[in-house]
Order: sequence, then structure tokens, then C-alpha cells
Amino acid sequence: MVHSPFKGVIPALITPFRDGAVDEAAFVALVERQIAGGVHGVVPVGTTGETSTLSHDEHKRVVELCVQTVKGRVPVIAGAGSNSTDEAIELAQHAKAVGADAALVVTPYYNRPSQEGLYRHYEAINNAVQLPVLVYNVPSRASVDISNETLARLSKLPNIIGVKDATGDLVRASMQRILCGPDWVMLSGDDPTALGYMAHGGHGVISVTCNVAPEACSAFINACLKGEWETALYGQDRLIKLHKALFLDSSPAPTKFAIAHLGLCEPDVRLPIAPCNEAVKPAILEAMREAGLV
Repeated sequence: MVHSPFKGVIPALITPFRDGAVDEAAFVALVERQIAGGVHGVVPVGTTGETSTLSHDEHKRVVELCVQTVKGRVPVIAGAGSNSTDEAIELAQHAKAVGADAALVVTPYYNRPSQEGLYRHYEAINNAVQLPVLVYNVPSRASVDISNETLARLSKLPNIIGVKDATGDLVRASMQRILCGPDWVMLSGDDPTALGYMAHGGHGVISVTCNVAPEACSAFINACLKGEWETALYGQDRLIKLHKALFLDSSPAPTKFAIAHLGLCEPDVRLPIAPCNEAVKPAILEAMREAGLV
């Protein structure tokens, strides 16, 4: 097991809205609920946090509010991704300045850089800010896939410490352990395959489902960390329908619907994400019942 604070179950926090603005009171309450549920860290302003439709001021405020709320109880891994290297550096520097413990930096989207461009992007961030950085590989959204070989190059840089792998390709984990070495942090970014990822040597998951079911997700990943695979399999079976249901419509609309159903925030999202489709709500509620949430 890697000796790092960045392991276990780490929710990719939603950003709650009310009347078009960030609902700061709801956000604080959601963070407190996650910590009470036993999570090992938190990620503000990632994909699930709708960072792509937050203004820069809102983005920075959410990171600051998260750090202030957590008060050092668990690591804060601030989203700091952009398809502009200069902008990613600015966001990472802000995360460092306000006390975040690490930055989560997605591969640059839309402009589709080469592997050399990807390496230089992260190298520039490494050189610009003394903060641990996790590479976020999500080719289904970014239209670019960072290779294990490029990650192996990046693993030699002092501030590039690991990966959030949302590919669902479990073979990558085994190869990365070999190529990147024992100190490389490997976090799944795909709830349904997190069990397999952990069995392949992963150290945890940055989870969407944890927003809705922090206690169940924490118990599941704790079992994985302990190698208690029979218990982990029970947790997988309890959560798998919820994992799938939360992506029956564009994320995070289903997650916000589920959390709103629990009375914890409004279901509001920002365009171009539309409110959760009425047709999928029964399946979400049924999955929540199977997970013991309602």
C-alpha cells in the first residue's frame, strides 16, 4: 500500500445552487455529511462539481469554502483543470494559496494535445507550483487519453503523484504499478469498476455515488483497503444499481435529484446540463432503496 494521505473513498462533490448562485450553506452541510460518513478526502470543483459552468470567482470561492469547512480533517484535492496550461497553473496556485492539499488536473480537453503536449502540460504545472498533482484521465469527456508510458514519465516529476483513472480499463492499473513504481497513487474515477480497480492494486476511488451514500461507500472501500473481499463484494452489490442510475441522465443531474430527494439541497443544475429527466427518476429512487437510503 502506498504511503500517502490520498487514498480511500473521496467524493467528487456536487456544487449546490439556489436561485442561480452557489448555495454556500448547503455546500457546507454536504461537506460535513461526507466527513461524518467516514470519507477519506474530498474533491471540490471537479466534473461533478460543474466546474465548467462556474465562473473563476465561484470556482475559487468553492475551493476556499471547502478548505475552511474541512479544517484539516481530511485532505482537500481541488479541481484545477483547464485546456489552457496557464489557466490550470493559475487554479493550482490558488488551490495552494488557500490551503488545499493537492490539485486534480484533467487532461486538456477539446484541443486534443499529443502525448508530448500532455507531458509538457503537466511538467509546466509541476514546475510552477509546489503542490501534489493528480492527473485526471477521462477520455470519454476530454477526447484525449494519456498513456501509461506518459504517466511513467510524469511519475518521475516531484509534484506529479498519481492518477484518477476514469477509463474503466482495469488492465491499466496493473501496468501503471509496474511502470510508475510503488509510490504512484492510483485512484479509480469510475464507481462501477472500483472494486476491480482496487483488486488490481488501486488505492481508492474519487466517487460520484459517495455524494448520495457516504456511509455505504466508505464501508465498501474500507473493506477493499483491508482486503476483505467478501465484505467488499456485498458492498458492490448493494451499490451497483445506484452507481449506474446516477448516470441515466447527464451528470450531475441525477445525483442532484437524489440528494434533493434526501432534503439536502435543491436539484438545480446549470445549462447546458438540464434538470434530471422525469423518466429516469423512478430508477434512481429504486436504486436508492436498494442501497438503504430511502
